[in-house]
Amino acid sequence: MEFFNSALGKNITFVRPAYFIISGFIGIPNIKFYYVFLFFVYIVSVLGNTIVMAVICLDRNLRTPKYIAVFNLAFVDLFGNSALVPKLLDIFLFNHRYIPYNDCLAFLFFCYTCLSMQALNLVALSYDRLVAIIFPLHYQVKMTHRFMFSLIASFWVFVIIAVLIAVGLITRLSFCESVVINSYFCDHGQIYRLACNDHYPNYVLSCLYPVLIFWLPLLFILLSYLYIGCTLAKVATVQQGLKAFKTCIGHLSLVAIYFIPLLITFTLMENIHPNARIINLSLTSVFPPMLNPIIYVLQTQEIKESIKKLFKIRVQSKITTTM
Repeated sequence: MEFFNSALGKNITFVRPAYFIISGFIGIPNIKFYYVFLFFVYIVSVLGNTIVMAVICLDRNLRTPKYIAVFNLAFVDLFGNSALVPKLLDIFLFNHRYIPYNDCLAFLFFCYTCLSMQALNLVALSYDRLVAIIFPLHYQVKMTHRFMFSLIASFWVFVIIAVLIAVGLITRLSFCESVVINSYFCDHGQIYRLACNDHYPNYVLSCLYPVLIFWLPLLFILLSYLYIGCTLAKVATVQQGLKAFKTCIGHLSLVAIYFIPLLITFTLMENIHPNARIINLSLTSVFPPMLNPIIYVLQTQEIKESIKKLFKIRVQSKITTTM
């Protein structure tokens, strides 16, 4: 074992536990039905996001900068839910609550990476709407495939580095007492609070990251739509303004569904009850990925037309082969 000095200047034994224990909900009977409910939400999410990704790949008309961001959002939703929900079911329905130390850190990394990328994807989509409505004549010049790829790639790099730093700081913590995580997954905030040595750097990150990854993106989105609303009020008729703003309803719905429970959780931090934290984070993790493809299919005319066209081609090909 390794020895080092804590912030208090006392020598302590560095203890890296063999495993963590995920506690889940506390004192709620028949809670397994909630996890079964999450499983059905997960199935709908997988089907919906797979369909959206397939439609964008198959229809050349949808290979635009906007749908690069939509495709990435569907990919993140599918990847994030697949990283979370099957493991969640294994932990609580099959009672495998003991998670090896390294597996827990990997679980933390994938969950927080996908959760953070959802927020930054919404920023990319709001910027696309801003340029499309405010600068329609310059849209083709400003929103190129290269720009959108670069934007999405920069978001991925930023989030991966940020989460890796958080995981790296956890590896310097010593866990000499409890290894029970009061959450439904390997939650960063709940893990570092179990440490016996100084965890101030982890605390700083837990305060800084919600600002960088959630509050600032939300502020940008709200300001972009405020600017859109003010501009439309000045230059467009009421009917034109409503028609233009209608294209933003789907995106605004996603913003509300994603940010409201998440910001409640990360703002209250340790002041929120563990059960409330679990409900907020679990619903935020699985509900937006389920609703995103539904909202985009219902609100986006291009995707609806594309699905109809692909379905029509499929039916015609079947009729041709049977004749």
